[in-house]
Amino acid sequence: MIFKNLNTTPREKDAFRLHLAYSVFEGIIAGFLLLNEIIFIKSLNGTNALLAILFQTSVVILIFSIFLNELLSRVRRKRKLLFVTALITRAPLFLLFFFPDNIAQMADNRIYHVIYLLIFLIFNLANPIVLPIINLLLKVNYKHENFGKFYSYATSVKKTVVLLSTFFFGLLLDYDNAAYTYVFPFIGIMAIFSIYLLSKIDFNPENQSLHTRNYFLLVKESLLYLIKIVKKNKAYRDFEIGFMLYGFAFMISKAIIDIYMVKVLDLNFSSIAFYKNTYNTLAIITLPFFGKLIGKIDPRKFAIFTYLSMIFYILFLALAEYVPFYFEFTGLKIYYVLILSFLSFGIFTAMMALQFSIGSAYFCAPEEAANYQSIHLSLVGIRALFSPLVGIWFFELFGFQIVFSLANFSLFLGIFVMIWSMKRIPLNK
Repeated sequence: MIFKNLNTTPREKDAFRLHLAYSVFEGIIAGFLLLNEIIFIKSLNGTNALLAILFQTSVVILIFSIFLNELLSRVRRKRKLLFVTALITRAPLFLLFFFPDNIAQMADNRIYHVIYLLIFLIFNLANPIVLPIINLLLKVNYKHENFGKFYSYATSVKKTVVLLSTFFFGLLLDYDNAAYTYVFPFIGIMAIFSIYLLSKIDFNPENQSLHTRNYFLLVKESLLYLIKIVKKNKAYRDFEIGFMLYGFAFMISKAIIDIYMVKVLDLNFSSIAFYKNTYNTLAIITLPFFGKLIGKIDPRKFAIFTYLSMIFYILFLALAEYVPFYFEFTGLKIYYVLILSFLSFGIFTAMMALQFSIGSAYFCAPEEAANYQSIHLSLVGIRALFSPLVGIWFFELFGFQIVFSLANFSLFLGIFVMIWSMKRIPLNK
């Protein structure tokens, strides 16, 4: 049915079947991992600082994007690298099978916290390697006119599976808080198999050009060129300044929000899964609309609406402590203001998915998009070095509401930078 109205080749069909199967498995994995920080709080009784580091490990590695991209350009057997990376980074999940069921009640449980962090640090190390190779495999096999269609089909399937897996994993964790000890090792097997499927996609190494010049010289040239971009393209510079302010707000509040939902609002796993599914569902529904909108307006104006939606998310979330009205439905604790909060977050999620992935491309010519995105990803890694721990520090000194206020203040500053930039600097590609 998918291929009926598309002019597709047998190679595209084979690639899409493998891509779709990979997306189903990755959707299950992503849905389970959506509750990872909550597991660390509720099932392992992890400390606030270590919770921030757990989140930090998923993004700080992006600072190495520039260096890893240059290394990948020198590898001929990319499919083999893909599979080997999966084996190395997913295998440590099997260690969780040997974790005790009662870690949260143990007096001396710090060693398990540290091992847990290391397992997911290794897990996340795969992203700067796996994601570029996946994009390369798909671009080689899909024709330009079909790439977006196939990718959107696979992404929609993945997001739908995420909703289901998050919901059922939340129910399982409410029944057994230690379910992660056997579910995550199973995820490890699934993650290796999903990458194996993707590595079977046809790829002709003769079509690639490998860099043979001195690696460190090329990295130096790349860094100098990226610095030149930031200095020359002032509209893009302002966009990234605003994004840094947003990113600071997001990262200082991410771990705090997880603690808040558990400690203040007393939500169980199923309820948290319900709220996460609420915003993901709205994001899926609204993504096509915002996908059209981002190409029609200045990306800085798009950023303003994105940051505003997050401001409302944090505002309504903070109000839940002072307007604690809720009802219970089949074990779910549903706060009225949290519905407004996560509807706002759904809008934010849809808009940020586009702004994060392709926002920088609107400031440059098509052939420069990779360089602009490298700057973008590296800046994400830089702010991840300090922002999550700053959030925990402010929380332990001043409490939840001060952190929420600081996050929204940073978002307002980001909006101000976008407005100031649009009035003074035209958008030139």
